[in-house]
This record gives sequence, structure tokens and C-alpha cells, in this order.
Amino acid sequence: MTATTNRTADRRRFFKTGAAATLGWTLGAPRVQGDDTTAGLVQDGAYIEPSQRVPIAAEADVVVCGGGPAGVAAALAAARAGAKTRLLEAHGCLGGIWTSGLLSYILDSGNKPGIMREILAALQARERDARRAPSMYDPEAIKLLLEQMCDEAGVELQLHTQCAAAVRDAVNRLALIVTESKSGREAVAGKVFIDCTGEGDVAHQAGCGWDYGRPETGEAQPMSFVVLLTGIHLDEIRPYVSSLPGDTWAGPKDALAGLIKESSGFGPSYSKPSLFPIRETLFCLMANHEYGLRGFDARDVTKATLQGRAELHRMIDGLRSLGGPWKDIRICSSPERIGVRESRRIHGRYTISSDDIARGAQFDDAVCRCEFPVDVHSTTTDRGKGIEAAPVRAKPFDIPYRSLVAKDVDGLMMAGRCISGDFYAHSAYRVTGNAVAMGQAAGLAAATAAKDGVRPHEIDWADLAKTAPWSGNA
Repeated sequence: MTATTNRTADRRRFFKTGAAATLGWTLGAPRVQGDDTTAGLVQDGAYIEPSQRVPIAAEADVVVCGGGPAGVAAALAAARAGAKTRLLEAHGCLGGIWTSGLLSYILDSGNKPGIMREILAALQARERDARRAPSMYDPEAIKLLLEQMCDEAGVELQLHTQCAAAVRDAVNRLALIVTESKSGREAVAGKVFIDCTGEGDVAHQAGCGWDYGRPETGEAQPMSFVVLLTGIHLDEIRPYVSSLPGDTWAGPKDALAGLIKESSGFGPSYSKPSLFPIRETLFCLMANHEYGLRGFDARDVTKATLQGRAELHRMIDGLRSLGGPWKDIRICSSPERIGVRESRRIHGRYTISSDDIARGAQFDDAVCRCEFPVDVHSTTTDRGKGIEAAPVRAKPFDIPYRSLVAKDVDGLMMAGRCISGDFYAHSAYRVTGNAVAMGQAAGLAAATAAKDGVRPHEIDWADLAKTAPWSGNA
């Protein structure tokens, strides 16, 4: 008997014994108390929800789900193009991995005109005097900046709101999403939707096909629990600090890994721990890998979070025990959500392949050019605990508009790491500089589709890109 069969049998025994009765349920029949229309049905180990009316709380031309780098850019581009735009975010701030994930390391951003360039210029102006790693910024500064940008653009923003279901109409167009929040269960209707959830949650809920991990094994890249540290000073721990000008990539990481093992008695789960300076006395530490756990499974995310936090605290306790420049080191913040590298890759109208990245593919409908290399963090500890040697090397390649358009459901686009690509292509385009550029393109296309009464796959991106506000600004 399999583990799944055992669990099913246990659930059935639960409902056949007094355990279910103490909750007021009768197996196979609804619980009825007077005219209680909320009564439901438990049957064969499942709860069958009673039908209910879900109010349509808002309507928009463009509905963006997920307020990370891709989602903010999508909402800004759509609103600036004149579309009534609604942005929904599950956490209490915008910025995604930059803010709620605490990894404000903006990679592959130098050749991205438009919104990415605006964000960088504003952050650099605000952080002008900070001694920091290039491309590294203060998560709190990013939160405020993105909120201000959305407010100025007229984006209708709603935080603390989870997208729970997606509903198609009779002609296979995504018509509305259902949200869960402190306000209860509500619906949001739209003309065009953009899934920027990272996990491709909305596309999955709408019935889109998707891929995950290596095609031969299903193994995916690990999650990482990142923390912010204080109580140390850049000048005193300089040999262990990553990404400063003149450093080698591996030198500070290997030195830090050795120090962690010496002080804590164990090697970090990520063999190349990275200590990034945000200010002279504020650092971001990435030293954790959580293997074999899926970013779209709440139980796996919970396990990864608990394991990650425990490991990081043991690590910092060990460093503190060394005394000297480490005597006051403390974790001052841990993430609202653990960082997820890899999740669902939603089927689009074009799938970026390993062959595409190896040949440096160019497309007529390019939304941006990815210049980041193949970057696969070991999918299992058997492959090491660092960066794997990949069988393909990437040349700079285009991300085509078609990879942002859902294949199986009309009126739906994706931006960020959930677009359509294979395992190795994803490992290159998943970084946030590309996410912003993808979101920017998706937002403009969605606004244009809503205004013209067409669907995203009917947009001629090559033609539209010529008139984009950032065209000619490379």
C-alpha cells in the first residue's frame, strides 16, 4: 500500500468515527441547522463548498496579479498607457524578492531602458552616499519608491490580497479572478490579465499547462532563505564581503564558508555564501539552499522557511561566538517569504529553448535582450551545494513577446520567471532586470489590447514596440 493510499484510508477512518461527529458533521450528508445556507458537505474525504454569490468588487482594463519587479513594471506601463489598472499583491509591500524576499540585488539591468532605468536612477539618487555592492539597494527604500511610482501613475493598488481562483468565459477568455483577503472572497473583472505571481498561480488556476524542473527528473533549483544583518562593519570584515569592485567572485564566498564552518561546526547548505553590503553596517546574507521543495506548495514553503530560519540563526550565533568584529552581529530582519528560484513555467505561444540561448537567438518580437548566463543552483546535494556546470552556455538572447502570452487561455499574459521557457533558458532569464523589462512590455501590450478591443495574441508587438515610450532609449 502506498503512502497516498494510507493517508486516504486515515481520512476515511476519521470521518467514520466519532472524530467527525464532534465537529457536527455527518458523512455523506449536509449539516443543516435551520435555514443555514452556509452548510456544506463532507464526502469521501473532501469538503464540497456550498454555492455562494461572490461580489465583483472591482473592474479594470488591466489586472496585474503579483506586485514584484515584473508586476510593478506591468502596472506602471499599463497605467501610463491610459488603462485603468489594478495591481493585487499578497504581501504588505511591493517589490517581491527585492523587498518581502530581502534580496535587493538587481541583476541584468544595465541594458534595460524605461522603467528599469527609472528605478535604478531614483535608487542611486536616494542611496548616493551609501557604501554598497553595485546593484544592491536597501529593501525599505525600494518599498517606498515603488509605492510612490504606482501612486503617481494612478495604479489602483491592493495589498494583502491573494488570488485564489480564475474564471474563464464561454469563449475561453479569462474574465475575472477571485481573491481572498480580510475583506472576504471577492472577484475582480478585467479585459486583460497579467500573471506576475512568480509561481504562475493565476495561469494555473485558469487551466493553463505548465512545466516544472528538469524534464527528465522534475528536480528544480532550491529556494533560499535570505536575511539582513547588522552589528558588523564593512571595513572590519572586508575579506568576507562579496561583490565589491576588484574582488574575485569566489574568494570572499569561500572565505565566509570556511569561517561559518569553523564557528558553527557545519558547512552552509549553500556552499558559496554571499555577504552583500547595503550600507557600512547593514548587510544581506544569502547562505541557504532548501532542496527538493516546491515553491507552489504551502507545506513545502513552510518547511523550507522553518529550516532556513533555523539554519541562519545557528550560523549567526556561531559567527557571534568568534568575538572581535563579529561580537555584535545580529539578524535584524528575515523575509516575509523565502526566495523561490524556480516554479511553474507556463505554456506560452513560444517556448524559449536551450538552443535559442546557445545561439543567441534574435526575434522580431523581442521585448528585451537577456545578457545573464545560465545559472543553475544545484538541484540536489548529489550535484554539489553551489552552482552546477551546465551542458549549455548562453549567448545574449532575445525574450520574444510570444513567450509572455498564454497558449491555453485568451486574455492572459505572464511576466517574470513564470513565462514560457525550458529549464536552462529559465535559469538565465529569471533574474529581476529581465523581469522588469518583461513586465513593462506586458503592461503596454495589455493596455493596447484593452483599448483596441483585441486579445494579447493579436497584438503586433514588433510594430507596437516602435512607439513604446522607451523605444530609442537603449
